[in-house]
Amino acid sequence: MAEPPGGNGAVSPPAGLPREVREQLAELELELSEGDITQKGYEKKRAKLLAPYIPQTQGVDPGLQKEPRNQTPAPSAAPASSSSKYHRARSGGARDERYRSDIHTEAVQAALAKHKEQKMALPMPTKRRSTFVQSPADTCTPPDTSSASEDEGSLRRQAALSAALHQSLQNAESWINRSIQGSSTSSSASSTLSHGEGKGTSGSLADVFANTRIENFSVPPDVTATTSTPASSVRPSAIDLPPSGIVKGMHKASNRSSLMDTADGVPVSSRVSTKIQQLLNTLKRPKRPPLKEFFVDDFEEIVEVPQPDPNQPKPEGRQMTPVKGEPLGVVCNWPPALEAALQRWGTTQAKCPCLTALDVTGKPVYTLTYGKLWNRSLKLAYTLLNKLGTKNEPVLKPGDRVALVYPNNDPVMFMVAFYGCLLAEVIPVPIEVPLTRKDAGGQQIGFLLGSCGIALALTTEVCLKGLPKTQNGEIVQFKGWPRLKWVVTDSKYLSKSPKDWQPNISNAGTEPAYIEYKTSKEGSVMGVTVSRIAMLSHCQALSQACNYSEGETIVNVLDFKKDAGLWHSMLTSVMNKLHTISVPYSVMKTCPLSWVQRVHTHKARVALVKCRDLHWAMMAHRDQRDVSLSSLRMLIVTDGANPWSVSSCDAFLSLFQSHGLKPEAICPCATSPEAMTVAIRRPGVPGAPLPGRAILSMNGLSFGVIRVNTEDKNSALTVQDVGHVMPGGMMCIVKPDGPPQLCKTDEIGEICVSSRTGGMMYYGLTGVTKNTFESSGHPPGEFIAGSPCMVCHCLRRSWASLLGFVGPGSLVFVVGKIDGLLVVSGRRHNADDIVATGLAVESIKTVYRGRIAVFSVTVFYDERIVVVAEQRPDASEEDSFQWMSRVLQAIDSIHQVGVYCLALVPANTLPKTPLGGIHISQTKQHFLEGSLHPCNILMCPHTCVTNLPKPRQKQPGVGPASVMVGNLVAGKRIAQASGRDLGQIEENDLVRKHQFLSEVLQWRAQATPEHTLFLLLNAKGAPVCTATCLQLHKRAERIASILFEKGHLNAGDNVVLLYPPGIELIAAFYGCLYAGCIPVTVRPPHAQNLTATLPTVRMIVDVSKAACILTSQTLMRLLRSREAATAVDVKTWPTIIDTDDLPRKRLPQVYKPPTPEMLAYLDFSVSTTGMLTGVKMSHAAVSALCRAIKLQCELYSTRQIAICLDPYCGLGFALWCLCSVYSGHQSILIPPMELESNLFLWLSTVSQYKIRDTFCSYSVMDMCTKGLGNQVDVLKSRGINLSGVRTCVVVAEERPRVALTHSFSKLFKDIGLSSRAVSTTFGSRVNVAICLQGTSGPDPTTVYVDLKSLRHDRVRLVERGAPQSLLLSESGKILPGVKVIIVNPETKGPVGDSHLGEIWVNSPHTASGYYTIYDNETLQADHFNTRLSFGDAAHTLWARTGYLGFVRRTELTAASGERHDALYIVGALDETLELRGLRYHPIDIETSVSRTHRSIAECAVFTWTNLLVVVVELCGCEQEALDLVPLVTNVVLEEHYLIVGVVVVVDPGVIPINSRGEKQRMHLRDSFLADQLDPIYVAYNM
Repeated sequence: MAEPPGGNGAVSPPAGLPREVREQLAELELELSEGDITQKGYEKKRAKLLAPYIPQTQGVDPGLQKEPRNQTPAPSAAPASSSSKYHRARSGGARDERYRSDIHTEAVQAALAKHKEQKMALPMPTKRRSTFVQSPADTCTPPDTSSASEDEGSLRRQAALSAALHQSLQNAESWINRSIQGSSTSSSASSTLSHGEGKGTSGSLADVFANTRIENFSVPPDVTATTSTPASSVRPSAIDLPPSGIVKGMHKASNRSSLMDTADGVPVSSRVSTKIQQLLNTLKRPKRPPLKEFFVDDFEEIVEVPQPDPNQPKPEGRQMTPVKGEPLGVVCNWPPALEAALQRWGTTQAKCPCLTALDVTGKPVYTLTYGKLWNRSLKLAYTLLNKLGTKNEPVLKPGDRVALVYPNNDPVMFMVAFYGCLLAEVIPVPIEVPLTRKDAGGQQIGFLLGSCGIALALTTEVCLKGLPKTQNGEIVQFKGWPRLKWVVTDSKYLSKSPKDWQPNISNAGTEPAYIEYKTSKEGSVMGVTVSRIAMLSHCQALSQACNYSEGETIVNVLDFKKDAGLWHSMLTSVMNKLHTISVPYSVMKTCPLSWVQRVHTHKARVALVKCRDLHWAMMAHRDQRDVSLSSLRMLIVTDGANPWSVSSCDAFLSLFQSHGLKPEAICPCATSPEAMTVAIRRPGVPGAPLPGRAILSMNGLSFGVIRVNTEDKNSALTVQDVGHVMPGGMMCIVKPDGPPQLCKTDEIGEICVSSRTGGMMYYGLTGVTKNTFESSGHPPGEFIAGSPCMVCHCLRRSWASLLGFVGPGSLVFVVGKIDGLLVVSGRRHNADDIVATGLAVESIKTVYRGRIAVFSVTVFYDERIVVVAEQRPDASEEDSFQWMSRVLQAIDSIHQVGVYCLALVPANTLPKTPLGGIHISQTKQHFLEGSLHPCNILMCPHTCVTNLPKPRQKQPGVGPASVMVGNLVAGKRIAQASGRDLGQIEENDLVRKHQFLSEVLQWRAQATPEHTLFLLLNAKGAPVCTATCLQLHKRAERIASILFEKGHLNAGDNVVLLYPPGIELIAAFYGCLYAGCIPVTVRPPHAQNLTATLPTVRMIVDVSKAACILTSQTLMRLLRSREAATAVDVKTWPTIIDTDDLPRKRLPQVYKPPTPEMLAYLDFSVSTTGMLTGVKMSHAAVSALCRAIKLQCELYSTRQIAICLDPYCGLGFALWCLCSVYSGHQSILIPPMELESNLFLWLSTVSQYKIRDTFCSYSVMDMCTKGLGNQVDVLKSRGINLSGVRTCVVVAEERPRVALTHSFSKLFKDIGLSSRAVSTTFGSRVNVAICLQGTSGPDPTTVYVDLKSLRHDRVRLVERGAPQSLLLSESGKILPGVKVIIVNPETKGPVGDSHLGEIWVNSPHTASGYYTIYDNETLQADHFNTRLSFGDAAHTLWARTGYLGFVRRTELTAASGERHDALYIVGALDETLELRGLRYHPIDIETSVSRTHRSIAECAVFTWTNLLVVVVELCGCEQEALDLVPLVTNVVLEEHYLIVGVVVVVDPGVIPINSRGEKQRMHLRDSFLADQLDPIYVAYNM
């Protein structure tokens, strides 16, 4: 392949140079290429020559100077000519040279230059400064055991990057907009991005938001579609907006401002939203063609299958014919078994050298002769069989497996042990020396040892001493390993065999000889069993192919325990009486040229190396000028199957040809543990033409087709052949997927080899063996369709796990390994190719020693590519982010595939293989379990995930009437249910006599003055205050009189009651009723957190137009304190009256309202969407509510109930303040905050007072479950017993938290709590109590529903354990007098019971309307007095609860004797997220997210401009923050078919939760948009 012309790494010289300057430059180039001048000297002289002709930029080394900013890079700026491009000074930077290819580097720059024209501003992730400040490498990383990723062959040298790459990436107009100013690590994300073309959009969008408020959200716009109309001129019909007003019912006009205000009045267009805007801008340009959108039946939620491209290349050749190697010659003196060869040489040629070992400096330290090898192996064999254990019970028998644990620098001891085992007929299993208890992949090695049944390990004395020990000196038990007995094989411990003892050396047969381990793609380690005949035949084939002759010297740089290192230097060498010089890894690290020196010194004929060793030698070659490689007849490059090896071989040849290296000596080969040597290039004839190269199209390769690359040289792959098939073997190429079929001649497939050599099985794994090693006992036609009689029957067939093809002249070409295969959307990519692309992007500044791992993870029915690289300790945030963005483009451009996740981890933290490379499967495992701890991450699900189901289209034109008719035709009932009829229930005189609660209290004060109604407990459980009927009446009278005197109030004025939970609050409430004022109960501000809690108080005071505030002295001081003044304006409070010391005054008369429809009190509450809403409760509604609860719970004056919840709104307020007065039962009041100091308080009270009915909130139940879960024994010892509890009711306005109620029941079952006792209530703003379990009636039911159907507003019941199922529990029984119906919220027509719809309610205790500043009549009517659009002859007036739910008829019998209808709550309509045309409930997504990682304490989701934002609280260490990003993205994609737009990681406690324990997602969203969360990390998914 011709090298393109061009300069040398720096920019090509400017055009129009004088001729003499050009000549001088050419001379310099020559000097450099011949090594007469250093790189530094060359650059200095060159710069001097060019200085007068280059416009100087200040401070830039002229040699590296870039062209003027606005010019495009000169096309001639190509990589260096091959003679000179490899001379570079050694430096600390490094790059994985296995993948080094200047051709590729050039391709990458060209691809990036293309991208440069489309400026796209990507939002940079923001992180807190403290999180990932990397200290210098030595402090934060363990000492690097390998100087580079050896196995992966990375080098300590500066990568030579051609100038064009420099230019296209450093150019001002480069792809990522360079105007990212400032550091990106400030506490709350300080980098302000200027958004290229996004600038115009963000402002106008904000304007649109300000003037748009959509009540009924229709389908959100598709963010990937580009709209051509200017955003400001249209009012988009559907943008997911936050409720813009704070108070429900406020006029839309009242909130016109140029920016959408959030709750705190912070304009939204602050920095976070700028970033999201940028993200939107990048998403608006679809990379892939948008999916076809058409109707989908609700249940057929099919994954979009990408349609095959009609223009994709298809194979056109004829079917291949199997290729045969030359016949295996029969040489008369070949031994009948390998052991026989050893015996022959050991006894006849005892003095001949067999193996030379080197010391750390690279000097020969010991030579093992054939005589010594034979004698020692004999001694070891004798010891193994006879000296371990007793004569009658030997530890080892022939055929047993033994582990060989020898370090890489001790080939001599290993060789003796290996042959000792062969002579003793035990099976050696060589493995790596374990360094720590938890080595990467160590557990899998343990699996191998277990599956081979190994109980004995051989090792050296030195190695044994170095193994990790426990405190008492024993060797630690390695994770996953079986118990091993360690045997030291040093000579002094071996017994000499008696004269008459001889090993049994039979002719080689199919019995196992040794087991070689291999690691699969998933990380499992398997043992490939090699039989004695295969071992012998392979040695014979290698001897013939490599033409070995007795007495030759070979140099081996490979691992001698496995693969080609073992086959050549340990086995074939003994067969041919070769002398092996073994160069260990430790030597290569200190002296990279050592192997070349050994070849020179020993006149070696053959050398065994990897590409990496070629590079190391080139790097160090200046240290030694006078080496000669003329003796080499074969330089076997064992990773010649790596597609990127070709440039290594070329470079090495160009450098060392002057040192006598013959071009024909370079012999790449391909190997695999199963098939052993697959193919090897035979040593060539001097002067013969060298074999050609294949220049293939990467696009073709991804479709498995061989196409010579013509169109786009950027995406070409150059591969060299690996020679011919082995002697005596046969090879065919088989399709990698589906039943085995021969490929066509122009098709890539898996190489399948059939020969006498090769493995026979994976030891102990019969199933896996069957797939890989097929014995040819079948008729051949059965195995490979259409192959001519494939194989003679004595041969075994094995898959080589390599992908390749057979080229012209039967040459074998390999394009990748099966293990590195990534199949994305049906196209095949090679992990090695992607690594190479990553390294070709200026990786020096960012990537530590070129360590990059590429693997795929399966997410949402397809493989997704993940790239993980180690980041240099000194790399800046900017550099890293820029490198990441460029890598994404380069891969997209060259391989036409998207990267799902790109992560950078701190240097030296990826798990290592024994020789220092990256342990891929372990890295993948860390990634999937969230223990990789990246310091930078970029996810691109938007570009990669192209198989999402089509967005749902709501079908227009189906009116409510059609739905109803459809339901009737289908035989479905209309979804409605009701409680018992109030009218039929006989009630005593009380109701007829007293319409008003104030009258009931007066009556009780006369009838039963001493009857105790209320009992308030403190944290110790002691009563601090009680109230009898008379005491409460008297106290209320005093409060009423003070309202008249001090407050000068008139009937109908609103009064705010600001009290801690207690009896004072109840007295103040009745005082207001006596005075004819309207009470408004408000939670008092928290003294320690005034700034957060006081504004809400102020807001309720203002909205309710309160004329006066009743409170206690301490709270009154707090309201007027200096601290309060910083939060609100304290001067404008209405009259504040403290009720602590009241004068004893008679009230002249108690106010009696003229009609029951008059207002009794106002109920203010902040909903989960952050909306403050006050509702009006009339006297009639109050009486009806108390009556319904009394009937449902069978309350009367002799009963006691315990209440532990907040008494400020909803049903909690009614139970605390109203019910006891109405029904006359005694209420034991437990303020929830007292539980913080005494968790036992609630349960011990229930037990002590033998309470049968108790009410609590979710937060109380949660505190008890978490705090007392492990203290059940303590509860028992305190004598707490809950067996008397009949109902334990959680008061809530949300979907029942089944997991919590179940775990509560389970935990306290041991102290007598009945599982039937726990239930929940349901209420909403329009009606505070719709459902309540009560004492009679059937137990609450649970159902499993299908989540996918729920998103389509359908209800489909499924079995427990069904995938994507959701457990829902009934929310108690519907109260007497209450009717509910399920309605389609859009059409307002009733729906059938298989549908999800809004719950509408009709009941006498429904609130009479919203209380707001502006009485917005339309909203009032819509929410409180609305009619069905169809199908209701009675024209009933309904109130809309704003909650979605469904009704199911059960098999149970209700109190009325009819079948019971259960009501299930799914979630608040306001909270639902409309995404992709589907309806999602935040809690479902949050449940999935919380499960993904142990460090997620809490999470919340919301949408912003159609992006899903997930906020997670991290309770682990900050290192784990970035682990959460891919896990969260994966789980939401897998379980909900949604792509997360932004992941925000915050500290625990950041997500706001209200008093009922509900998440305030809208407050969170406002804080996020106003940049007030102080996040640990914000990731913007691309």
